[in-house]
Amino acid sequence: MSDVTVFHHTACSTSRHAVEAAVRAGVEIDVVQYLKAPLDRDALLALIDKLEDAPADLVRKDKFFKEQGLDAVGYTTPEQVADLLVEHPRLMERPVLERGDRAIIGRPKDRAEAFLAEG
Repeated sequence: MSDVTVFHHTACSTSRHAVEAAVRAGVEIDVVQYLKAPLDRDALLALIDKLEDAPADLVRKDKFFKEQGLDAVGYTTPEQVADLLVEHPRLMERPVLERGDRAIIGRPKDRAEAFLAEG
């Protein structure tokens, strides 16, 4: 069993950095490419429950978010965030690192490194 799960998007440099940092640190990881294998609502709610960040922080408020006509104030509760990410997995902030009963968003990059070093 892996020490840490990394919810990863291969096209994201910050996400790639988290995977590379784990390899450098010798931390065994399970990489979940969440765009290829999207999380269902229950899995998202479980992840949000472990998240040390606010649920709203898990949502990328990028160009795609705006193109969908979405408003950030509508996505603040765990349920709202989970429902949105089930519909639009690409809006999940990345990377997310999970270990046991804790999870963080690995932004900025040094945050992922600190989480990995906690072992």
